[in-house]
Amino acid sequence: MKKSLRLSAAVALAATASLTLASCGFGGGTDGGDAGGSTTLDLLVPSYSDNTQGLWEDVIAGFEDANPDIDVKLEVQSWDNLESVIATKIQGGEAPDIYNGGPFAGFAADELLYPAEEVVSAETFGDFQESFLANAEVDGTAYALPLIASARALFVNNTLLEQAGVAAPPTDWDELLDAATKVSALGGGVAGYGMPLGSEEAQAEAAVWLWGGGGTFGDADAITVDDPANLPGAEQIKKMIDAGATQADPGSTDRSPLMDIFVQGKIGMQVGLPPTVGQIEEGNPELDYSIVPIPTADGSPFTLGVMDQLMAFENDGDKKDAITKFLDYYYTADVYVPWVQTEGFLPVTKSGAEQLSGEEALAPFLEVLPDAQFYPSTNPAWSVTDGAFKALFGQLQTKPAQDVLTEIQAQADAG
Repeated sequence: MKKSLRLSAAVALAATASLTLASCGFGGGTDGGDAGGSTTLDLLVPSYSDNTQGLWEDVIAGFEDANPDIDVKLEVQSWDNLESVIATKIQGGEAPDIYNGGPFAGFAADELLYPAEEVVSAETFGDFQESFLANAEVDGTAYALPLIASARALFVNNTLLEQAGVAAPPTDWDELLDAATKVSALGGGVAGYGMPLGSEEAQAEAAVWLWGGGGTFGDADAITVDDPANLPGAEQIKKMIDAGATQADPGSTDRSPLMDIFVQGKIGMQVGLPPTVGQIEEGNPELDYSIVPIPTADGSPFTLGVMDQLMAFENDGDKKDAITKFLDYYYTADVYVPWVQTEGFLPVTKSGAEQLSGEEALAPFLEVLPDAQFYPSTNPAWSVTDGAFKALFGQLQTKPAQDVLTEIQAQADAG
């Protein structure tokens, strides 16, 4: 491998993970191709939905038809396994050539990634929305390419709120607590607010509340989980739980199964994503629901923005041209837009946004996206911080809020 593989945060995560990884995937990131002269690209991606593997297979088939001298080997992993898998591959000298993931600053700090501008054409690079591209920069250089964007919003079961005597969706925490408590009081297995503090995506639910109270996780220079400004949000979570405004045992509840319960009509309100619209259409098209801004401490506008990226590992200089061909092909609007549209996310390219501008279901998310706040993913410690939230934030159900924030900060600092 061209660059030194120092023990980054991601590799440290793999060293401590108790997860036993299945024997599957790539034959090694340094393999330049087969005896026939073709180039092999290894692509590691997470599964966003049941459609993900088929969508990538379609992209690869079209690309290989147009580029018969390049083979693309696909590996799809669950989000639960993804970070451990990538860390183990890097530690073993088998990094993929192209990787779809979240935190990337640690890889950039270890000089493992190509600068993004080196692995796409100028035309493709210029097509990205500037705000998304800026969120992929470390010290002014983009080391990842925006893949998909998502904004969070509050999904509201209109029927349950009406039955509970709630006249309108809540806009601030006081109204949310009142509405959720009344909905929970309906009984019959109904919960007022779906609060997923489990390991799947605890960092997202944490951001909804901590940032909604004026807090922050920090920036590229410092992680600030134990900032006093985060305490009101953490304490409001405990207030919701103690009031019986949430489902039972939120500390161990993951977002995806909880959203399935919302789709079934048993939760009054829950923060959701653009793909939630498709889940409702498929699972319960008769559900009477609204999509509104997330309530905050004072009712001011806020949404959590999430952006996943594609990045290219600098394994073998001979593959650079092949990587560029693949990424340019993928981001072509006719290829990229159907991929994004099927997965239900928001496009990160100007050409993609133009093609989807008429999609009514995405309108509520597109409206709040300009106000979105993002994780400090350009901080090398964010990967460890993200893991600490997933492992520890659910303890907020039973432990003092400040203690939980302090423990997460300690892990971030140690990482």
